[in-house]
Amino acid sequence: MQQFAPHPRSAFEGYYSKFTLPSGSYLALIICSVPKAPSRPHMVSFTYVPRDRTCVYQREIWVDDIERLAQGAQGAFELRIPRIGTVSCAVDSTTKYSLSCEHFSFEATVYGNTRIPWNAGSADSTPEGPLVNLPLPLHWHVHTLGSLSNFRLDIPETSYTLTPVDRGGSALVHQEKNWASSFPSAHIWIQASEPIHGPLPSAPIPIRAFCLAGGHILGTTAFLLSHRSPDLEQSLTFAPPFAMRFLNLSPLMKTHIDWSSRSVRIEVRGWRRKIKVRAQGEKDDFFGLSAPFSEGHKKNWCAESFNAVVEVEVWEWRWIRWRWERLSIEKFERASLEFGGEWYGDRGER
Repeated sequence: MQQFAPHPRSAFEGYYSKFTLPSGSYLALIICSVPKAPSRPHMVSFTYVPRDRTCVYQREIWVDDIERLAQGAQGAFELRIPRIGTVSCAVDSTTKYSLSCEHFSFEATVYGNTRIPWNAGSADSTPEGPLVNLPLPLHWHVHTLGSLSNFRLDIPETSYTLTPVDRGGSALVHQEKNWASSFPSAHIWIQASEPIHGPLPSAPIPIRAFCLAGGHILGTTAFLLSHRSPDLEQSLTFAPPFAMRFLNLSPLMKTHIDWSSRSVRIEVRGWRRKIKVRAQGEKDDFFGLSAPFSEGHKKNWCAESFNAVVEVEVWEWRWIRWRWERLSIEKFERASLEFGGEWYGDRGER
């Protein structure tokens, strides 16, 4: 909970919420501030992607200020956006969204007692582990791999028709944030989750999930990644120094990232386990997003798709047979895949 709360000393801070709506459509909401930036310092980004992906509705709104207010010492906080609304998070992680402007109206309650943290059974766990205490140029925190919510959504613009079933109901929510001093010059982000038992049940939600983020940081290429499965033997997490390459060299990690084919391949191994990840997107499914830098948000600096296919293989070293053996393979469809910065070939404002 503490890492989800505001970090007032950070040069930038961004909150990302992805709602999987009843029809299978997605809503991505980003609230991000670079308080000292001379241009476009505060952004509210709203992207609705219908299941058939025929017409993405997106608005990036540049506001005068976003207040990040801590409420007590236990991690509760509120984000206040003038003339748009608030996002408040209680000590138990129950999060309430109340946002309204000429482009959209959105209200939601994310129930804290349904939160699935990064590590099962550890409410304060974060992808970085002990690294979160270091003065790194970028920090990444996944607050929930999947929480239950109730929501109401409206897009009043007459030129756009919202899928009727997505005007209200229950949704599965993924929440995370970034904060620190600078954004990576190149990065990749992958997120996928799936309820095990079909339609959303009562809490807690058993899910399988995969998350990955990383890029060029301080002359290295580093990643944080985690695979979560109901079978604990197949769940694992990797972070630097295993998931890291220095001077383009690493005995433990292999990567292939290609925007032109919209494909990513990453392999990381430890002492006894290794993971192989393949992500493939379709060229026409990506939409642009702005990213925070010291001079302000750069438009179209990231490209994201909610229709990628992600395969995750978990392997284990067998000493008796002296070879790697595959324990499992998981396939996620309609997953999220993002290319950013130097790894996004079409970056730049248009």
